Amino acid sequence: MNVEESVLRSTPPRSANGGVTALRAWPTSPARPFAWGASSSPAWPAAPADEPRAGRGTGAVRAWRLPSARPLPWIGLLLALVVSIPVLTVLRSLALPADGLWLELLALTLPRYLANTLGLLAGVGMGVLLVGVSTAWLVTVCRFPGSRVFEWVLILPMAMPAYLLAYTYGDLLQYPGPVQTALRGWLGLGRGAYWFPEIRSLGGAIVVMTAVLYPYVYLLARAAFLEQSVCALEASRTLGRGPWRSFLSVALPLARPSIAAGLALVMMEALADFGTVKHFEVDTFTTGIYLSWFGMGSPIGAAKLAAGLLLFVLAVIGLERLSRGQRRYHQTTARYRPLRPFRLDGWKAVIAVVVCTVPILVGFAVPGGRLLGLAVMAGDQRFGAAFVGLARNSLLLAVGASMIAIVLALLVAYGLRLVPSRLMRLTAWVSTLGYTVPGSVIAVGVLLPFGALDNGVDAWMRATFGISTGLLLSGTIFALLFAYVVRFLALSFNSVEAGLGRVTPSMDGAARTLGQGPLGVLRRVHLPLLRGSLLTGALLVFVDTLKELPATLIIRPFNFDTLAVRVYLLASDERLSEAATAALTIVAVGIVPVIVLSLAIARSRPGQTGIDG
Repeated sequence: MNVEESVLRSTPPRSANGGVTALRAWPTSPARPFAWGASSSPAWPAAPADEPRAGRGTGAVRAWRLPSARPLPWIGLLLALVVSIPVLTVLRSLALPADGLWLELLALTLPRYLANTLGLLAGVGMGVLLVGVSTAWLVTVCRFPGSRVFEWVLILPMAMPAYLLAYTYGDLLQYPGPVQTALRGWLGLGRGAYWFPEIRSLGGAIVVMTAVLYPYVYLLARAAFLEQSVCALEASRTLGRGPWRSFLSVALPLARPSIAAGLALVMMEALADFGTVKHFEVDTFTTGIYLSWFGMGSPIGAAKLAAGLLLFVLAVIGLERLSRGQRRYHQTTARYRPLRPFRLDGWKAVIAVVVCTVPILVGFAVPGGRLLGLAVMAGDQRFGAAFVGLARNSLLLAVGASMIAIVLALLVAYGLRLVPSRLMRLTAWVSTLGYTVPGSVIAVGVLLPFGALDNGVDAWMRATFGISTGLLLSGTIFALLFAYVVRFLALSFNSVEAGLGRVTPSMDGAARTLGQGPLGVLRRVHLPLLRGSLLTGALLVFVDTLKELPATLIIRPFNFDTLAVRVYLLASDERLSEAATAALTIVAVGIVPVIVLSLAIARSRPGQTGIDG
């Protein structure tokens, strides 16, 4: 069933006089005034003939003036404001006067933070674009030995925490490690007699982060390639353009919003990373935030450095959108047919296999093999019943956070599509800035307002009823889930926003003229087209929540541990052999949903249930 058929079947039938009759679940009195809380909802009235329609000559959908359309954007605005509370709480300290420590940091360390952060962003950005886009295109439109296996195997590095790879490669490649020890034994060389790249460096951090973060770009780029119409690619081929030129001139521009969203996620993740750069002794804004806030006790200095992180992300996103200008990338046809992949043979197939194999080896197979060997040789003595509880806690938190985040992201992004006002855009931006701030700073931003609320309620209950309520929100599962949503809302929001950006506004206008209201358009038009983007966003939040450490350490309830907490506590003491058991458990828990959602994304392309080939 194509999109037009889907829209037609989802709209109410027309009566004999040409009017739109009500759906079966709606009353048939469109003249009744709308009232929230009524036992039944009225039918959506048809759009007036003189009202301007969305999607004609503009890239944004205009605000619908129907009375029943007003609550939906306001709900999205309210949710975005609530999620913005921790970020605004941290940024509020910027209004405080600078102390002597901040002035000292500004003069002595800020240039080094700036240089290392810029170098890290440039290296990781180029790396993830090269690896993520190339592998996504190869497995989507090409067929070569193992291509169907690579579709889901390429996502496996997402199950590996970046700090875990840093510990693993630091152990493998350091001077007393197994690699250099074997090299000296084979060549008969002594210390200083050979050159070996230093893993504890900016270059090492770039390689490790690229190996872990490229799936962000891969997932969103692959979802965009799957959602593209083969008709556009065939039109390019009939005009004399080969596969390579068709990719550059048609497929890549159409996928640009998704690729840019994935790159923005990678930039924010790289900026907020602490474990990798700390272990590799690379001073960035994030290490400066930790040093200022938790080492030197200067929240003012930490807040100002966090503001620098926000400026970095805003600059990256702003430059991309500025370069895009007024151009919009929509599907111009609703005709979808199964992709007919290109068959690669000979040396082309060999190159494709190598390109897809190297990221898996670096980001998953090598560190996973090392951890497996350490777990077999030593492992954690507590492995057993205790780990069942750790895995259960981690899984429940990850599922809950991903479900909440994807629902909030859909409401905020769709509200922004309905009413693209400056207030909505600003609030949506602020609500996603939590991803640029380290998890510990988000935890502080959550605990401060929650603690103030708990103290206020406790004081009122004591004064009124003589009862102490204690801490109702601080140090609870609710506070922990709220911190996760604040931290990772950008993952789901960018995925949903990119998916909505690929839906041409003319579909909204067509559905509206056929009698559908905002909720009807969302349920019957957008949701089927956004299935791949929604699954991608949920997957990103699930995996990152499973690996989240700083916020969990600070906010978690008493005696409530997760797998990530266990890994960090052991690995930070250089007890990598014992940490290997919990680390492998994180990978095992995360692999199953990664594979399932990857296969679901492959089947989510409109107009098909799979890919021929």
